Amino acid sequence: MSGPSSAPIELYYWPTPNGWKVSIMLEECGLPYRVHSINIGKGDQFKPEFLAISPNNRIPAIVDPSGPGGEPISIFESGAILQYLGRKTGRFYPTDERKRVAVEEWLFWQVGGFGPMLGQAHHFRIYAPEKIDYAINRYTNEAHRLYGVMDKRLADHEYLAGDYSIADMACVGWAKLWERQGQDIAEFPNVKRWLDAVLARPAVQRGIALNARDKRATDLLDPEVQKVLFGQRARR
Repeated sequence: MSGPSSAPIELYYWPTPNGWKVSIMLEECGLPYRVHSINIGKGDQFKPEFLAISPNNRIPAIVDPSGPGGEPISIFESGAILQYLGRKTGRFYPTDERKRVAVEEWLFWQVGGFGPMLGQAHHFRIYAPEKIDYAINRYTNEAHRLYGVMDKRLADHEYLAGDYSIADMACVGWAKLWERQGQDIAEFPNVKRWLDAVLARPAVQRGIALNARDKRATDLLDPEVQKVLFGQRARR
């Protein structure tokens, strides 16, 4: 794959834990990028021009004008974007097979479990119009289990895969919202140590701060916004 280019990467983004994964990586790598705000509370994710890049109508997505062979490439799914940028830059995604497998284990752990389960905890604890005790307990307890898995891993590893990597970038935006997930970070001292260290990184701070004002201006408790976010059906 070609090395980093001066042509800016087009970032289709909204300030959420999944969006932060990619903004953090772009900041960590010092890659030039241009932000396209996809206001998920207003339904921008359903516009045809965005669906052409991200057919699952989810942020984030990127278009790299200097992709493989010098040709543009569009990529959706945050984990795939992180892997691509890691290969492109040669940073935070090792080439050594054993080290790469460790990164991928924890990246896929986040994509398949830590993010979705914590997202469901957010939904049923905060946003669901009807408070369903079974769902709240189910996802709060699963979040607790996952934090326990992370805490055990971090007991003898500074970062999730050993060295700081895209796996940590994938997890930090979700982990920093532990209180909303009904968790007590004091129960997970190794996670707290890791979280403090990752959040202290300037690039992480810049990535999380990107377009933060947009997020604050969107009321996720507004019934009209919730119709867009949570009442979605396939649009043809």
